[in-house]
Amino acid sequence: MLEIGRIRNEKEAIIEGLKKRNIDATTTLDQLIEKDASWRAAKTELESIAAELNKLAKEIGQLFKEGKASEAEAAKTQTSELKATENSLKQDVESFEKEITQLLYTLPNVPNEEVKAGKNETDNEVVFESNRTHTFDFEPQAHWDIAKKHELIDFELGVKVTGAGFPFYRGKGAKLQRALIAFFLDEADKAGYEEFIPPLVVNEASGYGTGQLPDKEGQMYHCTVDDFYLIPTAEVPLTNIYRDVILPNEEFSIKLTGYTPCFRREAGSYGKDVRGLNRLHQFDKVEIVRIEHPRNTANALGEMLDHVKGLLDKLELQYRILRLCGGDTGFASALTYDFEVYSAAQEKWLEVSSCSRFDTFQANRLKLRFKGEDKKSQLCHTLNGSALALPRIVAALLENHQTPEGIRIPDALRPYTGFDFI
Repeated sequence: MLEIGRIRNEKEAIIEGLKKRNIDATTTLDQLIEKDASWRAAKTELESIAAELNKLAKEIGQLFKEGKASEAEAAKTQTSELKATENSLKQDVESFEKEITQLLYTLPNVPNEEVKAGKNETDNEVVFESNRTHTFDFEPQAHWDIAKKHELIDFELGVKVTGAGFPFYRGKGAKLQRALIAFFLDEADKAGYEEFIPPLVVNEASGYGTGQLPDKEGQMYHCTVDDFYLIPTAEVPLTNIYRDVILPNEEFSIKLTGYTPCFRREAGSYGKDVRGLNRLHQFDKVEIVRIEHPRNTANALGEMLDHVKGLLDKLELQYRILRLCGGDTGFASALTYDFEVYSAAQEKWLEVSSCSRFDTFQANRLKLRFKGEDKKSQLCHTLNGSALALPRIVAALLENHQTPEGIRIPDALRPYTGFDFI
């Protein structure tokens, strides 16, 4: 959530920044500035009335002591009138606060200066591409055919038990899934991330804290009886660990990781792009989250990108990194890099990770702060990344490491699978 002070002081810069997202925020910002002025005026008047009430309370006591009952009663009448005005102003203040918050919830984060303007994924920039390529002297099969042939994943059984997008992993397919999770967590541990096993459902406040609500409620599974949401990513519970927290000093760099199943409705998804593992409603992912001092944000994002590159190199996959344009950058993100692996059988790139910096956007919602050298509270910066999401990684492993005899397991993964070939 954008800070109201920033909106007052940097209105034109914010308008220009949001144009990269193809958004004209002028009207909303004007409304916010107007309501904020009304809120501040009401707060000032409230403080004045509180001071006057305090003064009258002392005077009334003194007047009674001096035997000036009529004057004391007049002061009490004045007090009653002021309290009525005070109650009315409190309601106004609360109303302005709600209106300001609701307007702020509609505004996405302002893109970083590195982000280029653009409408959609076709305007994203390729900033890195690995040297690895996958070539075959036979016709490679798509992962859904490989999975069926080797009895690794059962999509039809998933449809029977639940519905499309909820596959069963079986045999070596299940072991491969488990191996990847353990591999990703161990690599995160080596990189200094503390591992958590978080809840798979969160409350509404947590959804608002990281920006999933109110922007993406239609994409989340909602448990209406208890008003809980199934998590779309471990980012939500992990980052919310620090909701309403003030870190005691500037010496912090917090690194969290966790494996969870993830649940996404993916409303409107259909066609060939969702076949097999390309797009699921339930999938497994290892997430990395960082909470940083603003001066370390750029460095932290660079470290996260290097971490994901290292994972893909060890899995011996062909990949590239894209810097997303304004029109394709997520609602809460200031800057996002996507990792895509190449699917040789499908002849297309598959997104497997997003690494993003949110700057103060999430922290302002979370009320996540730290004490600076001057002992004043400042907003932290937050970042997160997929390291990694499993479905398309599995698809890429099956397709790109296939041989006429079966699937070769990358060397780095063999200690986890217990086998080197399917």
